[in-house]
Amino acid sequence: MQTVLIVDDDPEMVRSTADLLEAKGFRVISAANGTEGYACARRERPDLIILDVMMTTEQEGFETARQLKADPATRDLPIILLTGIRKAKHLPFGFEPDETWLPVGVVLEKPIRPDDLVRHVRETLNAKTN
Repeated sequence: MQTVLIVDDDPEMVRSTADLLEAKGFRVISAANGTEGYACARRERPDLIILDVMMTTEQEGFETARQLKADPATRDLPIILLTGIRKAKHLPFGFEPDETWLPVGVVLEKPIRPDDLVRHVRETLNAKTN
């Protein structure tokens, strides 16, 4: 069974995402902020991380993604950034993954349709194994 770590400070978002992924056969663990998420990723070695941006600070998810990619113990863990920052901050642009500033596999905007999230989780996990 593949394990997904959800790092998000919104308990309702965590619960609904966990329920969705568990119903699809995934094991789900969670952390409420970047510090906990980083420690959990090192300890648990999940197959995938779903990471929010705005938690304790407005850019915590960006910082956590860079921290995970800089650590040899976690650098190969795939990350999906799931965020509502663009809408919350009325930003006229989106975010694109890159190797330095945003080292994640994909950036998804909240709210996301459940079937789209599951599709991205499966695609990311399949890319990891290929």
